[in-house]
Amino acid sequence: MHAIASAIYRLALALWVGGMSVFTFVVTPVIFRTQTRDSAGKIVGALFPVYFRFCLGITIVALVARAASGRAFTGARQLAGTFLVVFCLAIVSYHTFGVAPRMAEVRETIVSMETTPEEDPARREFSRLHGLSMTLNLVVIVFGVVLILWYETFRS
Repeated sequence: MHAIASAIYRLALALWVGGMSVFTFVVTPVIFRTQTRDSAGKIVGALFPVYFRFCLGITIVALVARAASGRAFTGARQLAGTFLVVFCLAIVSYHTFGVAPRMAEVRETIVSMETTPEEDPARREFSRLHGLSMTLNLVVIVFGVVLILWYETFRS
């Protein structure tokens, strides 16, 4: 069981970092390069709920597999790695159930990102939430990379 759980944990980390990175650094930029800003926003807005559920699900799988592998609580390094996964789960949960719905709500009040002035309160709030969203997303990707490197270095 430990070997299977360990393999699932490694796979979950790979999907976590790989999936988030492809969406963040490939899919989204291509959509915004090939579509108008308003069209791209609608497309990405439609993809976000799926993306956030994926992130939440894969983080949960990583945590469960880590615990099942027997490496979650056996030492200081293992505990630190488990804490990092739990911390990322908290970030992803906040992002999924707090930031993303609020962004969608604010976005609905903006008729057009192309014609609405940047000084508009809704546009400013959307920009603030977008910055927070991007930061949280990057933090989770970076911590996923840290977990992969940590696993390969310490097998923890």
